Amino acid sequence: MAVPLPSPPPPRRRSRRVDLLPPQELAQLGGVELVARGVVEGFLQGLHSSPHRGFSATFADHRSYQPGDDLRHLDWRMLGRSGRLFVKQFEEETNLRAYLLLDLSASMGWSSRPGDLPSKDWFARQLAAALALLLLRQGDSVGLITFQDRILDRLATRGGSTQWPELIRRLEAPGAGGDTQAASAIRDVALRLRRRGLVILLSDLVVEPEETIRALRFLRHRGHHVLVFQILDPGELDLKGGGEALLRDPESGEELRVRVQDHREAYRRAMEGSIQEWHRELRKSGMDHHLVLSDAPFSSSLRNCLSKRSRLS
Repeated sequence: MAVPLPSPPPPRRRSRRVDLLPPQELAQLGGVELVARGVVEGFLQGLHSSPHRGFSATFADHRSYQPGDDLRHLDWRMLGRSGRLFVKQFEEETNLRAYLLLDLSASMGWSSRPGDLPSKDWFARQLAAALALLLLRQGDSVGLITFQDRILDRLATRGGSTQWPELIRRLEAPGAGGDTQAASAIRDVALRLRRRGLVILLSDLVVEPEETIRALRFLRHRGHHVLVFQILDPGELDLKGGGEALLRDPESGEELRVRVQDHREAYRRAMEGSIQEWHRELRKSGMDHHLVLSDAPFSSSLRNCLSKRSRLS
C-alpha cells in the first residue's frame, strides 16, 4: 500500500521592511507613532553599520539597544529589572539641536488620488515623526514648529525619552488649512537656536520664494545647517487626462477653467523650472534640497537626514 508523502511546507514569506513600503500601505497601519516606529526600526535594521556615535564620561539618559551598539555600554541592571536591553547615553551625544519645521497649509492637504494616496500633509507628519525618532535615538535634541500663515505650535528642543510622546501629540493635531508663510517660522528658529543646529523644513514650497530663501540664508549665515524636503504629490508634476478641467488654488480659493491639452506642456515645464530653481538657489547657499514624492518609501529621506547628521558629528 502506497503511503502518500506529506506535502512540503509552504515557503516562508520574507517580512518586508516597513520603511520600504509605499505610503498607501503605511496609511493602513495606524497613527503617527505606530508608522514612525515601524519605519525607523526597519531603516535601522537595514543599515550595514551603526549610526550611533562614541560616548563620553557624563551619563545623560537611556535608549533602547540597536544592533551594532557597543556592548560595553549596556545597562545590565536595567536588563535585570525590565528584561529589555538598554544602552547608556552620555552627555557628548546630546550636543546637536535639531528643529523640524512642518508646513500645515491648505496646499499640503491635497492628494491627487483621495482614498488611495495619502495627502502631502499625512506624508509630512509621518516623515517628521520618523526623523525625530531617528535623531532622538542618536542622543540629539529635537524641537518642532508647525506653521501656516502664522506659527501654529512650537515645541522647544529637548532630548530624552519624554520628548517623543510630546512630539507625537503635537503632530497629531488637526489637519492642514490656511495660507503658507514659511519665512516667519524660519526667522523664529533663527532667533531661538543659540547653538549650531540642524533645521529640517518639510513643505511643498508653495510659498513666496524670495522671502523664504532670504530667511533660510539668514539661518545658514548664523551657522545652522539646513535640510529642505520638498514634498510633492506625483499628480503635481503633470496634468493628467483631457478635455476641460477646473483648477482651484486650495489656499486662495481662486479657480480657473482650462483645456488640459492646451496647457499640459507649459505646466510641466513650469513645474520642472520651479523645482530646479529651488534646488539651485538652496545649494548655492550651502543648503540641501531633496524632492520627495508622497507615494515613495521613506528610506531615501531618512538616509539623506542621517548623512547630514553624520557630517555634523
